[in-house]
Amino acid sequence: MHPTVVERELELELVLSPERSIPVPALLSYRSDDPYAVHITFHIDSEHPVNWTFARELLVEGVFRPCGHGDVRVWPTKVEGRSVVLMALSAPEGDALLEAPAAQVSAWLERTLRVVPPGSEAEQLGIDDGLAELLAPTPADDLWLRDPWPSDESKDGE
Repeated sequence: MHPTVVERELELELVLSPERSIPVPALLSYRSDDPYAVHITFHIDSEHPVNWTFARELLVEGVFRPCGHGDVRVWPTKVEGRSVVLMALSAPEGDALLEAPAAQVSAWLERTLRVVPPGSEAEQLGIDDGLAELLAPTPADDLWLRDPWPSDESKDGE
């Protein structure tokens, strides 16, 4: 079965200071075969794009209330009357504060939630089927289940 991919190109703002930001083209991507994660690719002025992956649940919650800690924090706010979602990303190479249009992020997230509803992510991974296959008895198991050593107890008092 082929995974379903939900993508959305949009322009984020890299916040440099309260008065200054620069546009950053980005691609939001979600794959049903990686159901717990969202992927964001930032196309900056470098040879290779910058990729971030974090929990879809974090972004879903961050549209409504502040959440996250450590490397990824997400929260909603208003900037000049516009609803936006802020993402603070931290890495050894540096930190970034990105501003995304809330309506576009929410619409994209809604599409991902229709593809894989919350709580059904594990079903997409096929973990139960894989474990069942891995743990299913095989004809060779009968050999391993037999006692290879004769009993030390003798029969009939011998």
